[in-house]
Amino acid sequence: MSSSFLSASSVSSHPLAVYGWDEGWEAEFAPYAEQGLLPGRVARVDRGLCDVITPAGTVRADTEFVVPRDPMKVVCTGDWVAVDPEGSDPLYVRTLLPRRTAFVRSTSSKRSEGQVLATNIDYVVICVSLAVELDLGRIERFLALAMSSSSGEALLHNAADSWESGAQPLVVLTKADLVPDATALSYLVQDVETTAPGVQVLPVSSLTGEGTDVLAAVVSGGTSVLLGVSGAGKSTLANTLLGEDAMAVQSTRDVDGKGRHTTTTRNLLVLPGGGVLIDTPGLRGVGLFDAGAGVGQVFSEIEDLAADCRFHDCAHESEPGCAVLAALADGSLPERRLDSYRKLVRENQRIVAKTDARLRAEIRRDWKRKHAEGRAAGEAKRGGRVR
Repeated sequence: MSSSFLSASSVSSHPLAVYGWDEGWEAEFAPYAEQGLLPGRVARVDRGLCDVITPAGTVRADTEFVVPRDPMKVVCTGDWVAVDPEGSDPLYVRTLLPRRTAFVRSTSSKRSEGQVLATNIDYVVICVSLAVELDLGRIERFLALAMSSSSGEALLHNAADSWESGAQPLVVLTKADLVPDATALSYLVQDVETTAPGVQVLPVSSLTGEGTDVLAAVVSGGTSVLLGVSGAGKSTLANTLLGEDAMAVQSTRDVDGKGRHTTTTRNLLVLPGGGVLIDTPGLRGVGLFDAGAGVGQVFSEIEDLAADCRFHDCAHESEPGCAVLAALADGSLPERRLDSYRKLVRENQRIVAKTDARLRAEIRRDWKRKHAEGRAAGEAKRGGRVR
């Protein structure tokens, strides 16, 4: 019997296999195993302590020795760690294993710090409620983050349309039972599919069970994180997938469909059909964080058009030979998509420029150039002499 088969067999029978433990994690952890430490996956973090699921059970451990200055490296739900063996008092997390993927947002529009919401994830499930009018711009924002990389690691990179090297985004339209007309529901799905090219869009209802079996099958192959605003139905959906009321839920306001923060922490839960689920609190704001690659993929049709523009640095505003503006004029590119694209590009540039002096200088030069061109055009229009 080959050693590789024995290794695969031992990994599949490992107590942490249901939490995502595999040969890769076993290899990463090998040096710490020699030190007598235990492997574990972080299920919850609060106030410097965390719940870690280990082969010996769930333990409460202190994170004092892994508190970095970089907020991107703070212990987070989904992390794999090395923790003190049972019997130590107190227990400490000694190190974090390198993350494979992470979902990161900006902490504030006025700061350049990122906040890691979940790590080592295979699926980013973006929950959108059909109880209120679809906000396509917010969906684009979530997708841009899901498709981006950050923190200097290979996070959420995707290969072409296969998403082979990172987390796979999925848009779930919750509360589908509130749209009983099948034709109307299909139009809503089409609207989101246009907004999310190449991404699966799945209408589900926790009340009737519509689509939940398909979703359960999709997420059974790895770790999934549920994301969305308050009232999107994340906790109810989590309970449906778990087959029990593990997460508290509250009703949304009838006036606007908004909900309260039912979930207040990020929790890691094992699904009965396979896979691991991370439920997160509702997000009031979803600030971009180094999401240039993600914006380009969400708006892939605009990026493709831009390749045919006359000028390689075309801003798609008034330049001659602009393929993007031509598509806008003939109606093949919706104005809403271009406006959203411009907004997210500008926002992402501002965030990145706060830590990139070269980009700040480029943005400043570009602003001065456009200001000068606008002034010259104004003077020419008034018949004045252009200086």
